[in-house]
Amino acid sequence: MQLKSMKNTSQTKNITVREKLALATCALLQTAGQSAQAADGWEVDSALMIYSESDSRVTAIEPIMSARKEVEEDTFLSMKLVLDSLTGATPNGAHTSGTAQTFTKPSGNGGYTVAAGENPLDDTFHDTRVAFSADWERPVLDNNSRMILGGNISNEFDYMSLGVSATFMRDFNERNTTLTTALGVNADTISPVGDVPTPFANMKTPGADLSLSRDGDSDNKTITDFMIGVTQVINRKTLMQFNLSLSSASGYMNDPYKVLTVVDNSGTRIGQVGDDLPYVYENRPDSRSRQVFYWKTVHHLTEDVINVSYRYHTDDWDVNSHTVDLNYRYELNGGSYLQPHLRYYTQSAAEFFAHNILDTQVATTQYASSDYRLGELNTTTIGLKFVMPMKGNSEFSIRAESIVQSYSKVNSSIGTLTGDAGSQDIVPDLDAFIIQVGYSFYW
Repeated sequence: MQLKSMKNTSQTKNITVREKLALATCALLQTAGQSAQAADGWEVDSALMIYSESDSRVTAIEPIMSARKEVEEDTFLSMKLVLDSLTGATPNGAHTSGTAQTFTKPSGNGGYTVAAGENPLDDTFHDTRVAFSADWERPVLDNNSRMILGGNISNEFDYMSLGVSATFMRDFNERNTTLTTALGVNADTISPVGDVPTPFANMKTPGADLSLSRDGDSDNKTITDFMIGVTQVINRKTLMQFNLSLSSASGYMNDPYKVLTVVDNSGTRIGQVGDDLPYVYENRPDSRSRQVFYWKTVHHLTEDVINVSYRYHTDDWDVNSHTVDLNYRYELNGGSYLQPHLRYYTQSAAEFFAHNILDTQVATTQYASSDYRLGELNTTTIGLKFVMPMKGNSEFSIRAESIVQSYSKVNSSIGTLTGDAGSQDIVPDLDAFIIQVGYSFYW
């Protein structure tokens, strides 16, 4: 999990229809035996999350506030506000070297140096993001059908996203079966610091004329998501959900802050030529189609509840992933509970993922990226959540999770290499920690 380092990838940066459908259908998957609390006012959930990576990499502080109110009979208004503050260092895509390396800041004003043998990390970035979303839910046709109309906006200093969505839910079989469909569209504008890099243009030395390696001050991306899902009551203690989602993105799909190391036929990093440093900006396809299958089961034991899910993702970039997620709710006295959490994620590398690029093939290569998030990796998450009811129908929670990401050693390039650019780690394995404190109440 990389919070800031997910920036400007093909994934949207705000609340998408995927999340809205999950909220809609998973509402039926709430813990058995838990009754809804009727309230005339707002039902408010607040939380503060702190995410921290090892080796002084990304640190994120994220306050979250959501509120839901029944504005008239069976009609609900929901709103959510998220603030992100991120600092630290993130891999820039270049690989380690036996000699010191100098890189230029995205603005072109100044640079930073990475010592020999160290993984190149850009420690100059920081960011603040504000995201707001709102949903309007009400019955349609009859009491067995509901519709949710939503909108969202997310803004940071170099990224703006606007989105709308519509979700329709229909109950059948005496409300034991719910069919859900959803459609969402997001329009994103990317305005990188230092403008949009020209694909495979060389990184310039600090203070050099960046216009020779830039292609405008901003670019755009559009994402369309469609989902269909069914939630089924299996028996008095078991609920099951199946979702199929299709996503299509087009436009600017690159990460404007990621580069590749340029090497010669011996695998040695080439030298500086004039104002050109031996690094070129990445280039990815300008479209991406995804398909995701999701299955989830919630089973109520005598007292406790077990929740297990599986997600399979595939796309036309050849990134295939599997996710298994397990939560076990262990009931304590007085309505409190503990919830251990285990998650395992694995993915294959994109077809254009490369460790570096040959100097003789820069002009003829169509797509290449050394962004480790597009490489082969595995992630294991282990966590524990504690929830305690409080006075006035309020609730306190605290969650802690440990995340370990490991990346395969890479012997991949636009060509066959030996020497300095041979089998290496794109980035060292990552350890991260999350702690989140929450408080829910009625207002």
